[in-house]
Amino acid sequence: MNLNVQQSSLLAHHWQENIKTHSSVEIVLAPSLLALQPLSLQIDRRRFRLAAQNAFDKDEGAYTGEVSFAMLRELVHYVIVGHSERRRYFHETLEVVRDKVAAAVRNEIMPILCIGETKQEHEAQETKQVLHDQLTSAISNLTSQEIEDVVIAYEPVWAISSGTDYTHHEVAAQTKWQSSRFIRQDIAELYGQSAADNTNVIYGGSSNAENAFAFLSTLGVNGLLIGGASLQYLEFAGMVSAAERVQQSKAKGTSS
Repeated sequence: MNLNVQQSSLLAHHWQENIKTHSSVEIVLAPSLLALQPLSLQIDRRRFRLAAQNAFDKDEGAYTGEVSFAMLRELVHYVIVGHSERRRYFHETLEVVRDKVAAAVRNEIMPILCIGETKQEHEAQETKQVLHDQLTSAISNLTSQEIEDVVIAYEPVWAISSGTDYTHHEVAAQTKWQSSRFIRQDIAELYGQSAADNTNVIYGGSSNAENAFAFLSTLGVNGLLIGGASLQYLEFAGMVSAAERVQQSKAKGTSS
Protein backbone atom coordinates (compact mmCIF):
# COMPACT_ATOMS: atom_id res chain seq x y z
CA MET A 1 0.00 0.00 0.00
CA ASN A 2 2.40 2.62 -1.37
CA LEU A 3 2.09 5.69 -3.62
CA ASN A 4 -0.93 7.51 -4.98
CA VAL A 5 -1.80 7.49 -8.68
CA GLN A 6 0.43 10.45 -9.55
CA GLN A 7 3.39 9.01 -7.65
CA SER A 8 2.86 5.62 -9.29
CA SER A 9 2.86 7.28 -12.71
CA LEU A 10 6.14 9.04 -11.94
CA LEU A 11 7.73 5.81 -10.76
CA ALA A 12 6.56 4.03 -13.90
CA HIS A 13 8.13 6.81 -15.95
CA HIS A 14 11.45 6.27 -14.17
CA TRP A 15 11.18 2.50 -14.73
CA GLN A 16 10.69 2.98 -18.46
CA GLU A 17 13.59 5.45 -18.64
CA ASN A 18 16.05 3.28 -16.71
CA ILE A 19 15.16 -0.33 -17.49
CA LYS A 20 16.39 -1.72 -20.76
CA THR A 21 14.35 -4.16 -22.81
CA HIS A 22 15.47 -7.73 -22.16
CA SER A 23 13.82 -10.40 -24.28
CA SER A 24 14.75 -13.14 -21.80
CA VAL A 25 13.40 -11.37 -18.70
CA GLU A 26 9.72 -10.83 -17.94
CA ILE A 27 8.99 -7.76 -15.81
CA VAL A 28 5.68 -7.67 -13.95
CA LEU A 29 4.52 -4.53 -12.14
CA ALA A 30 2.01 -4.77 -9.28
CA PRO A 31 0.82 -1.26 -8.38
CA SER A 32 -2.10 -0.38 -6.15
CA LEU A 33 -5.57 -1.05 -7.52
CA LEU A 34 -6.24 2.64 -8.24
CA ALA A 35 -3.10 2.90 -10.36
CA LEU A 36 -3.71 -0.20 -12.48
CA GLN A 37 -5.90 1.41 -15.13
CA PRO A 38 -3.85 4.59 -15.73
CA LEU A 39 -0.59 2.62 -15.74
CA SER A 40 -2.02 0.19 -18.28
CA LEU A 41 -2.29 3.16 -20.66
CA GLN A 42 1.08 4.64 -19.74
CA ILE A 43 3.52 1.75 -19.82
CA ASP A 44 4.86 -0.08 -22.84
CA ARG A 45 2.95 -3.36 -22.58
CA ARG A 46 5.59 -5.05 -24.72
CA ARG A 47 8.15 -4.39 -21.98
CA PHE A 48 6.04 -4.63 -18.84
CA ARG A 49 3.13 -6.72 -17.68
CA LEU A 50 0.70 -5.81 -14.94
CA ALA A 51 -0.41 -7.66 -11.84
CA ALA A 52 -3.06 -6.88 -9.25
CA GLN A 53 -2.13 -7.25 -5.60
CA ASN A 54 -5.40 -8.96 -4.70
CA ALA A 55 -8.91 -9.81 -5.91
CA PHE A 56 -12.14 -11.42 -4.69
CA ASP A 57 -12.98 -14.98 -5.65
CA LYS A 58 -16.62 -14.39 -6.66
CA ASP A 59 -17.05 -13.15 -10.22
CA GLU A 60 -19.93 -10.80 -9.41
CA GLY A 61 -22.66 -10.18 -6.87
CA ALA A 62 -23.62 -8.18 -3.79
CA TYR A 63 -20.11 -7.83 -2.37
CA THR A 64 -19.77 -4.09 -1.86
CA GLY A 65 -16.22 -2.79 -2.05
CA GLU A 66 -14.67 -5.89 -3.64
CA VAL A 67 -13.01 -6.22 -7.05
CA SER A 68 -13.29 -9.59 -8.78
CA PHE A 69 -10.87 -11.45 -11.00
CA ALA A 70 -13.50 -11.16 -13.72
CA MET A 71 -13.24 -7.35 -13.54
CA LEU A 72 -9.47 -7.54 -13.90
CA ARG A 73 -9.50 -10.03 -16.76
CA GLU A 74 -8.70 -7.59 -19.60
CA LEU A 75 -6.41 -5.43 -17.47
CA VAL A 76 -3.79 -7.70 -15.89
CA HIS A 77 -1.82 -10.83 -16.70
CA TYR A 78 -1.23 -11.79 -13.06
CA VAL A 79 -2.76 -11.48 -9.60
CA ILE A 80 -0.88 -12.03 -6.34
CA VAL A 81 -2.73 -14.56 -4.18
CA GLY A 82 -2.09 -15.66 -0.60
CA HIS A 83 0.57 -13.08 0.26
CA SER A 84 1.72 -13.42 3.86
CA GLU A 85 0.27 -10.01 4.69
CA ARG A 86 -3.15 -11.08 3.39
CA ARG A 87 -2.97 -14.23 5.49
CA ARG A 88 -1.77 -12.39 8.59
CA TYR A 89 -3.71 -9.11 8.61
CA PHE A 90 -6.85 -10.12 6.70
CA HIS A 91 -7.05 -13.67 8.03
CA GLU A 92 -7.18 -15.35 4.62
CA THR A 93 -7.52 -19.05 5.27
CA LEU A 94 -6.34 -21.97 3.16
CA GLU A 95 -9.87 -22.22 1.75
CA VAL A 96 -9.96 -18.53 0.78
CA VAL A 97 -6.62 -18.81 -0.99
CA ARG A 98 -7.80 -21.98 -2.77
CA ASP A 99 -10.91 -20.22 -4.07
CA LYS A 100 -8.90 -17.23 -5.24
CA VAL A 101 -6.46 -19.43 -7.17
CA ALA A 102 -9.38 -21.18 -8.88
CA ALA A 103 -11.04 -17.84 -9.67
CA ALA A 104 -7.85 -16.47 -11.21
CA VAL A 105 -7.38 -19.49 -13.47
CA ARG A 106 -11.09 -19.48 -14.35
CA ASN A 107 -10.71 -15.91 -15.56
CA GLU A 108 -7.49 -16.63 -17.49
CA ILE A 109 -5.28 -14.68 -15.09
CA MET A 110 -2.10 -16.29 -13.81
CA PRO A 111 -2.05 -16.41 -10.01
CA ILE A 112 1.23 -15.71 -8.25
CA LEU A 113 0.62 -18.02 -5.29
CA CYS A 114 2.59 -17.04 -2.20
CA ILE A 115 3.47 -19.74 0.31
CA GLY A 116 5.95 -19.68 3.17
CA GLU A 117 6.62 -20.31 6.82
CA THR A 118 6.83 -17.91 9.76
CA LYS A 119 9.89 -17.51 11.96
CA GLN A 120 8.37 -19.77 14.59
CA GLU A 121 7.59 -22.47 12.02
CA HIS A 122 11.06 -22.09 10.51
CA GLU A 123 12.76 -22.51 13.87
CA ALA A 124 10.54 -25.49 14.69
CA GLN A 125 11.64 -27.11 11.40
CA GLU A 126 8.06 -27.18 10.12
CA THR A 127 8.87 -25.66 6.74
CA LYS A 128 8.13 -28.75 4.68
CA GLN A 129 4.75 -29.35 6.32
CA VAL A 130 3.70 -25.70 6.06
CA LEU A 131 4.60 -25.53 2.37
CA HIS A 132 2.82 -28.81 1.72
CA ASP A 133 -0.39 -27.66 3.43
CA GLN A 134 -0.45 -24.23 1.80
CA LEU A 135 0.44 -25.49 -1.67
CA THR A 136 -1.71 -28.60 -1.95
CA SER A 137 -4.80 -26.88 -0.57
CA ALA A 138 -4.37 -23.86 -2.86
CA ILE A 139 -4.11 -25.92 -6.07
CA SER A 140 -6.57 -28.65 -5.13
CA ASN A 141 -9.21 -27.51 -7.63
CA LEU A 142 -6.86 -27.28 -10.62
CA THR A 143 -6.25 -29.74 -13.45
CA SER A 144 -2.83 -30.91 -14.62
CA GLN A 145 -3.03 -28.40 -17.49
CA GLU A 146 -4.04 -25.50 -15.25
CA ILE A 147 -1.25 -26.00 -12.71
CA GLU A 148 1.32 -24.88 -15.28
CA ASP A 149 -0.45 -21.49 -15.36
CA VAL A 150 0.35 -20.89 -11.70
CA VAL A 151 3.51 -19.17 -10.47
CA ILE A 152 4.60 -20.35 -7.02
CA ALA A 153 6.30 -17.72 -4.89
CA TYR A 154 8.24 -19.15 -1.96
CA GLU A 155 7.93 -16.35 0.58
CA PRO A 156 9.74 -17.18 3.84
CA VAL A 157 8.00 -14.81 6.23
CA TRP A 158 11.00 -14.88 8.57
CA ALA A 159 13.24 -13.38 5.85
CA ILE A 160 10.94 -10.57 4.68
CA SER A 161 12.03 -7.08 5.74
CA SER A 162 13.90 -8.76 8.54
CA GLY A 163 16.86 -6.41 8.59
CA THR A 164 18.98 -9.51 9.12
CA ASP A 165 21.93 -10.13 6.84
CA TYR A 166 21.19 -13.65 5.71
CA THR A 167 24.08 -15.08 3.73
CA HIS A 168 23.62 -16.25 0.18
CA HIS A 169 24.42 -19.81 1.23
CA GLU A 170 21.64 -19.95 3.81
CA VAL A 171 19.03 -18.42 1.52
CA ALA A 172 20.19 -20.58 -1.39
CA ALA A 173 19.71 -23.67 0.76
CA GLN A 174 16.22 -22.54 1.72
CA THR A 175 15.16 -21.81 -1.85
CA LYS A 176 16.78 -24.90 -3.30
CA TRP A 177 15.46 -27.43 -0.84
CA GLN A 178 12.17 -25.78 0.10
CA SER A 179 10.88 -23.76 -2.84
CA SER A 180 12.36 -26.08 -5.43
CA ARG A 181 12.55 -29.58 -4.00
CA PHE A 182 9.56 -29.50 -1.66
CA ILE A 183 7.25 -27.56 -3.97
CA ARG A 184 8.09 -29.44 -7.14
CA GLN A 185 7.92 -32.73 -5.28
CA ASP A 186 4.35 -31.99 -4.16
CA ILE A 187 3.34 -30.91 -7.67
CA ALA A 188 4.91 -34.03 -9.16
CA GLU A 189 2.97 -36.27 -6.78
CA LEU A 190 -0.30 -34.58 -7.72
CA TYR A 191 0.15 -33.79 -11.41
CA GLY A 192 3.25 -35.62 -12.65
CA GLN A 193 6.90 -34.72 -13.13
CA SER A 194 6.33 -32.79 -16.36
CA ALA A 195 3.97 -30.36 -14.62
CA ALA A 196 6.46 -29.96 -11.76
CA ASP A 197 9.29 -29.19 -14.16
CA ASN A 198 7.24 -26.64 -16.10
CA THR A 199 5.95 -24.72 -13.07
CA ASN A 200 7.75 -21.44 -12.37
CA VAL A 201 8.95 -21.04 -8.79
CA ILE A 202 10.10 -17.61 -7.68
CA TYR A 203 11.59 -16.31 -4.43
CA GLY A 204 10.33 -13.44 -2.27
CA GLY A 205 12.38 -12.43 0.73
CA SER A 206 14.35 -9.18 1.13
CA SER A 207 15.82 -9.24 -2.37
CA ASN A 208 17.73 -6.23 -3.71
CA ALA A 209 20.21 -5.29 -6.42
CA GLU A 210 23.11 -6.61 -4.35
CA ASN A 211 21.80 -10.14 -3.80
CA ALA A 212 19.53 -10.56 -6.86
CA PHE A 213 22.16 -12.33 -8.96
CA ALA A 214 22.91 -14.83 -6.20
CA PHE A 215 19.23 -15.54 -5.55
CA LEU A 216 18.41 -15.96 -9.22
CA SER A 217 21.41 -18.24 -9.73
CA THR A 218 20.06 -20.66 -7.13
CA LEU A 219 18.93 -23.98 -8.56
CA GLY A 220 15.17 -24.10 -9.05
CA VAL A 221 14.52 -20.35 -8.73
CA ASN A 222 12.93 -18.81 -11.85
CA GLY A 223 12.44 -15.25 -10.61
CA LEU A 224 11.90 -12.86 -7.73
CA LEU A 225 8.87 -11.38 -5.99
CA ILE A 226 10.22 -7.95 -5.07
CA GLY A 227 8.93 -5.75 -2.28
CA GLY A 228 10.25 -2.39 -1.10
CA ALA A 229 13.26 -2.43 -3.43
CA SER A 230 10.93 -1.92 -6.40
CA LEU A 231 10.02 1.56 -5.11
CA GLN A 232 13.61 2.65 -5.81
CA TYR A 233 13.77 2.67 -9.58
CA LEU A 234 17.57 2.44 -9.86
CA GLU A 235 17.61 -0.47 -7.41
CA PHE A 236 14.88 -2.21 -9.37
CA ALA A 237 16.68 -1.56 -12.66
CA GLY A 238 19.77 -3.18 -11.15
CA MET A 239 17.77 -6.27 -10.26
CA VAL A 240 16.45 -6.54 -13.81
CA SER A 241 20.02 -6.31 -15.08
CA ALA A 242 21.03 -9.07 -12.67
CA ALA A 243 18.25 -11.28 -14.05
CA GLU A 244 19.53 -10.68 -17.58
CA ARG A 245 23.08 -11.62 -16.56
CA VAL A 246 21.81 -14.86 -15.04
CA GLN A 247 19.96 -15.68 -18.25
CA GLN A 248 23.05 -14.97 -20.32
CA SER A 249 25.10 -17.17 -18.02
CA LYS A 250 22.62 -20.03 -18.37
CA ALA A 251 22.52 -19.61 -22.14
CA LYS A 252 26.30 -19.95 -22.30
CA GLY A 253 26.14 -23.04 -20.11
CA THR A 254 28.39 -21.54 -17.46
CA SER A 255 27.95 -21.99 -13.75
CA SER A 256 27.46 -19.01 -11.46
